[in-house]
Formats: sequence, C-alpha cells, structure tokens
Amino acid sequence: MVLVARDLMNGNLRLADMGFKEEAGGYDAIAAGFQGKRQWTDGKLNGDVMETLLNTSFDSDGLRQPQVFATEGDALNGIAMLLGSLLTQRPQFFSDVRTYWSPEAVRRVTGHELTGRAAGGFVDFRNSGASTLNATECEAEADGTPVIKHWWDLTEDDIQADLAATTFHSATQEYFPGGGFSTHFTTVGDTTVTAVRMNMVAGVGPTLQIVEGRTLPDEGTDTIVERADPTWPTTFFVSRIPSSGAFSSVYDWMDKWGANHTSTGYSHIGADVLTLAAMLRIPVSMHNIETKDIFRPRTWSSSEPSSNRRARDTDRRVRPS
Repeated sequence: MVLVARDLMNGNLRLADMGFKEEAGGYDAIAAGFQGKRQWTDGKLNGDVMETLLNTSFDSDGLRQPQVFATEGDALNGIAMLLGSLLTQRPQFFSDVRTYWSPEAVRRVTGHELTGRAAGGFVDFRNSGASTLNATECEAEADGTPVIKHWWDLTEDDIQADLAATTFHSATQEYFPGGGFSTHFTTVGDTTVTAVRMNMVAGVGPTLQIVEGRTLPDEGTDTIVERADPTWPTTFFVSRIPSSGAFSSVYDWMDKWGANHTSTGYSHIGADVLTLAAMLRIPVSMHNIETKDIFRPRTWSSSEPSSNRRARDTDRRVRPS
C-alpha cells in the first residue's frame, strides 16, 4: 500500500515500461489522504502503516522528504499539515483531539498530581493507528534536547531512536474488522509545538485555528494510554493560555476546536501561520499568539492603537527570518 500510494502521488517510470504510460506520471501530488474507515477497512487491511511511513522522513531507502498524507481522507486537516510542512520543512503529525484530562480525573485514575504547565489539565492527542515516527520526539540535539529535525539533518542514531520507541500492533478489530497493523508510541514530550486546524464555515469558506503549546513528558502516563487504545500513537498536549482572547483554559480551547482532528508541528510557528493566512486571505477564527509576535504590514498601522504602533515602529521594522 505504501508503494501504491507513493506511485499515485509521485509517479513511477517502471509503470510506463509495463504499458501504463499515463499512470506512470502520477498525480504530482503535494498532499494526499486515505479514507479507510469504514468503506475500506470493514473488509480490507487498514492503511495505518502506509500513513505512518509516508509521513515519516525516512524509510527503508534512507532519508527522504516526508509526504503529507492525511488520515480518514480529511482534506482540511491535510491542508493544515501542508501549510505546516511548507513553512517548516519538518514532518507534521495528524492527531485526533480525543480527550481532555482534568487534574481531578488524573488524580482519581493515576494518583498523580498535575503541576506546572499541566496544572490545568491536558489533552490526549491520539490518532487511530497512524502518525509520523518523527513524532516520538526521540531525535535529539547535540545537548540531548528532544527535537523533530529537518529530514536532511537526521542521523542514523535519530532513526534508530525513533524506531526503538515504536511498536506495531495487530489492528483493533472493533475499529478495523478487515485487519492490518497499527503504529504505537508515546511522545517523549516537553517540546514546543503548534496545533493548526483548517475548518470550512458556511457562508465564509476556509478558516484557520492556531494554538501554540507544549507536549508533556510521558512519565507515569501508562494508565492513561491504556484508557483509550494502547495500539495507537499518543501525544499529551497542553495549550498556552493567552492573557485574553478566544479561550481561557485547556478545556475551553478543546471545546472550541473546529473538529476532532488537528495537525501538529514542532516549535512555536503560530506567528508565521498567521502571516501565511493573511497572505492567502484565510480568516483566523482563534489563536493564542501574543500581540507583540504578530507581524502586521506598516500600511495597516493607521488603524491600530497608537501605543501598539509606536512599539512596532521600534521592534518590527525588520521581520526576523
């Protein structure tokens, strides 16, 4: 299935040798997806391993640029993944925004007391069986800091670390009656990430939601992992709560998210996504980016409060690359 999807996206000259000249060109696709549930997976093997490997920046041939490939044929989330991929040149991971875990629920189930940035609870990002292996966050900087690297910076040690943190399981029969395999890992955590969702709003068209936050360390999370599906990739996420704006808590953010899917990428890139959205004329309906970090063209300043205008005259004349 991996090879078929890759040939459909990129083409394969060997198909021309077999008499399929038109098909050999592929679709020249910059993004794709697989519907899977339930039209396919009720009777055929699922596509989890296919989705995992296509989104990962290495395969059996070595390093390669990851391909954007969305679960459940979610084209809107696929576009969000594409935006993140083009902006950062890093793999994006597709997740379900599955469960909010409050401090009280965590204490009741695990006996653990949430503190620090997780004191207000967190959200379980858990896709149904597939995610880029880079999302293990087992790749490391020279000082050991977890990171999701550009594909050309990966070392053999990084690849082996990602693989060692991953297990492949028989697909859950409840979800995938046709069988297959699913990918499992728990993100190591404690890195900055940005979650993005593209929605389609009646009468408006496409809109974006952007939230910066952090992944949480995976210590003591085994009980929570078992509560949903332990054969699926899991990331624990906490959003940064803005001083003012569209949401006031981690739960409030999840409650206002446009769908149960999100595209998540390494690092805080929310300001760049906002700028790209402005260039593409896509409204942003919710974000938690600090005002000082938002780039606005100088020609817009006549409509801004004078205090903000003076600050930008000083601080934002040159946009850092």
